[in-house]
Amino acid sequence: MEKLCESNGHAGNYSDCTVCQVEDSKSSGKPRERQGCAQFLKKNAIVILTVSGVLVGVGLGTAVRGMNLTKAQMTYFAFPGEMLLRMLKMIILPLVVCSLISGAASLDTRSLGKLGGIAVGYFLVTTLMASGLAIALGFIIKPGAGAGALNSNALGIEEPLTTNKETVDSFLDLARNLMPSNLVAAAFQSYATDYVTQTRNTTEGVIIEKIPVGTEVDGMNILGLVLFALILGVALKKLGPEGEELIRFFNAFNEATMVIVSWIMWYVPVGIMFLVGSKIVEMGDIVLLVTSLGKYILASILGHVIHGGIVLPLIYFAFTRKNPFTFLLGLITPFATAFATSSSSATLPTMIKYIEENNGVDKRISRFILPIGATVNMDGAAIFQCMAAVFIAQMNNVDLNAGQVFTILVTATASSVGAAGIPAGGVLTIAIILEAIGLPTNDLSLILAVDWIVDRTTTVVNVEGDALGAGILHYLNQKEIAKKQQELTDVYVEAVPNCKSEDETSPLVMHKDQTLNPSRVTVPESKESVL
Repeated sequence: MEKLCESNGHAGNYSDCTVCQVEDSKSSGKPRERQGCAQFLKKNAIVILTVSGVLVGVGLGTAVRGMNLTKAQMTYFAFPGEMLLRMLKMIILPLVVCSLISGAASLDTRSLGKLGGIAVGYFLVTTLMASGLAIALGFIIKPGAGAGALNSNALGIEEPLTTNKETVDSFLDLARNLMPSNLVAAAFQSYATDYVTQTRNTTEGVIIEKIPVGTEVDGMNILGLVLFALILGVALKKLGPEGEELIRFFNAFNEATMVIVSWIMWYVPVGIMFLVGSKIVEMGDIVLLVTSLGKYILASILGHVIHGGIVLPLIYFAFTRKNPFTFLLGLITPFATAFATSSSSATLPTMIKYIEENNGVDKRISRFILPIGATVNMDGAAIFQCMAAVFIAQMNNVDLNAGQVFTILVTATASSVGAAGIPAGGVLTIAIILEAIGLPTNDLSLILAVDWIVDRTTTVVNVEGDALGAGILHYLNQKEIAKKQQELTDVYVEAVPNCKSEDETSPLVMHKDQTLNPSRVTVPESKESVL
């Protein structure tokens, strides 16, 4: 029923009255604009507040820095930020375990193997590309050239307590952590090799032998938990109806965890503000550090910008033919969280929430790939570690040969898998690379001095690689589903009489219009369809 126009002395249909339509558009334009602005602010409230929290934190830290706070006062000032980190870390364990179990159980074995193979290939290729980029930039920029006079005492840096762990023991620890002997202990402890010295008297004299012994160190064994969750999800899928109740339990647990994450998100802007502000207050003489290690900082951040802003988006575009920056624009809040917390694991709850809500990635894909990526895909860490190795080599006037460069590439790629998704987690794995190429580890204190700067861009690139990998897998999965549906729609197989013999039938492929109207196909009454 058409709307009647009775205003302005006009009687007739509203669609025929241009005067009334113009008047209505003028009167309703401002309310519509206000409504659109309100909807935009409501939809992007957390994003705006998070970015504002980072900016306000910089200003707050700069202002408080001049007050010369004591160590105790700095601790109190950092308390709101510490609470955000504790909340995010609290949710990591149930989120990782439940999401991987429900994700593995929701996919059939063939799809699971195919997606897992693509994901592993993506992780390995991107990490190798990141390592190669870092080494190339290191040789071009030469961040360690002329830095031989630097030492920890001149910069006021405390020497770290490092253990000269053998390279083979580091990789054996990685394998041991994949198979934890106690799942409950794996939630808060991981295996690490330590050494004891033993003196023996022999006919050749006194021999001091270093014997490796196993110890348990504080820190979640995320590798072991990830592997167990995947295996349990596949096992529940194999059980069939008997495993459905437990699968529903983990699905409900997972959804409840995501609800808790949505509540935590409203505290993120406040926590980020104090995390950034407290870090600015705590840092030492930044002018001295930047002037002394400026080329190293510049080379590392430049590597992150090139890999995160060019290489990874090009890989995403090559697979999907879609604009990667539109995809990344919906993930501003996870990137801000990664920048403030310097922790891939702490960013995981935020990333899962926003990649599903803003970018429409399938839950089965995101909750299967992202926890694995947060554990094994460390593109930013690989750049940071390779650049640090080249920097220390140049600082000690060591010319790296082709064999050492290849060793750095392989070791950085492998050790980044076991790098902890926590602040400064990558520094510990640099010692493995230095030991592998025969460089001293006592210069690690210089890397630690500026780690709080470089580690932020490192974490952003880490989580960006995970997100784009999930987007690629989602696209490939949707493409495969659409292909199967198209085949089922366009192809209709039916037995019809064969022209050669009345006693034989042959399946023929019919056209789409025949599929929609099967009555048009005549089948003899004496024969039944084979399908």
